[in-house]
Amino acid sequence: MTGIWHEVAGAGDPVVLLHAGTADARMWDPQWEALTASFRVVRLEFRGYGRSPWAADGPYSDDGDVAALLDSLGMSEVAVVGASYGGRVALELATGHPGLVSRLVLLNAGCGLPETPDMEEFGAEEMRLIEAGDIAGAADLNARTWLGPEADEVTRARLAEMQRDAFEVQLKADPEPERLRGELDPARIQAPTLVVSGERDLVYFQETARHLARTMPQASLLRLDWAGHLPSLERPAETTRIIQEFLTGRS
Repeated sequence: MTGIWHEVAGAGDPVVLLHAGTADARMWDPQWEALTASFRVVRLEFRGYGRSPWAADGPYSDDGDVAALLDSLGMSEVAVVGASYGGRVALELATGHPGLVSRLVLLNAGCGLPETPDMEEFGAEEMRLIEAGDIAGAADLNARTWLGPEADEVTRARLAEMQRDAFEVQLKADPEPERLRGELDPARIQAPTLVVSGERDLVYFQETARHLARTMPQASLLRLDWAGHLPSLERPAETTRIIQEFLTGRS
């Protein structure tokens, strides 16, 4: 677990916040004060993001890192809130460690479905910019793609900064560590789950949300007509309320 940046604050039932692949733990700043007022909250940065270097002594998995961190903190039966890639890691954690996860909030999570044309187009353009050495351009592409119309310019600049930082951390890794994927089987996950879908998001993630809601035994689908891919940054107060109500069983 050396090198995995994390922060713990608050008291109460445990909650873990897992960030999107285009961001780092700073994406949860708008939720931090409200959530830590009611829960014991952990946020961390996956290897290769923010303050966590992209380095490992051998093959690793992000869900394995999260499980090890929670064990070191003496935390169990945790609620997990995951955005985008963090949602995928939450699903892997709940599949591989079913007794560890009590509830799930999935904000436009991925789960490995075949890519739709819009996702393929984004990936190709991102790769083109990175291979051309235009890291700032690739970061700006991510901010344009993953934030819906509700986000202001300050938020867009902040997301681009987080993505640029991640690119720089990952590109300077030598050697690159081997990251493994955790097992992911939504049908086996028994934890009550709120699947949140942004109707301004890419079709890929809207289809993924519908698939998860159909497949997971205790899942409900919440469609937000105003949201893009990262509602917690687009309408922070409303998204915080949605998270709080589900975690306390009021929704």
